[in-house]
Amino acid sequence: MRAGIVIFPGTNRERDMAIALRRSTGHAPRMIWHRETELLDLDLVVLPGGFSHGDYLRCGAMAAHSPAMSAVKKFAARGGYVLGVCNGFQILTEAGLLPGALLRNASLRFLAGDCHLRVERSDTAFTGHYQRGEVFRAVMAHGDGNFFADDATLDRLEGDGLVAFRYATPSGEVSEAANRNGSARHIAGIFSPNRRVLGLMPHPENFVDPLLGGEDGKPLFDSLAALAA
Repeated sequence: MRAGIVIFPGTNRERDMAIALRRSTGHAPRMIWHRETELLDLDLVVLPGGFSHGDYLRCGAMAAHSPAMSAVKKFAARGGYVLGVCNGFQILTEAGLLPGALLRNASLRFLAGDCHLRVERSDTAFTGHYQRGEVFRAVMAHGDGNFFADDATLDRLEGDGLVAFRYATPSGEVSEAANRNGSARHIAGIFSPNRRVLGLMPHPENFVDPLLGGEDGKPLFDSLAALAA
């Protein structure tokens, strides 16, 4: 699995993501500055978390128009795998690679801390090392993580099996209390129609080593690494 991580001015989670990818794939990912456009040698492109371009205008709005994102769109159209986490998820929606938008948290406060995600399907390149219905821990660190889409879009995501993860309790119950940012239908992550693009708001890369607090997020990266096996 040849992976690359796109870095924008204001990105701050690229090293965490690199650690996660290297731990699962055995290879250091390529770091891609936002002005680069050469992605032909990659299998996976990752848009990590942070505050791209200072989150001016809307989160991810400026990054979505960078030269690298034009290349990412072509990469995705060729069937490449794309993962966007937190700010990366925001960029994917702004770029039109995923539907919906990430709005201000319902509490109007920045949220930081652990959360739990329920796996909605396990037959994808991103979730193959999880079980459907499995709950894992991830890190929430965002001010604009409230996923929103109109009812028709939400119905389509549900009907086509494109909801990847939902906020849940540790026992797997989907509830308002577990959905701290107020996301529509408790959605924490979604797939593109071909399930080769994944956007999710919490950070699985923060839990890939026992020394960092656990390995709950590692199966996501192991799933991707298995594609090259």
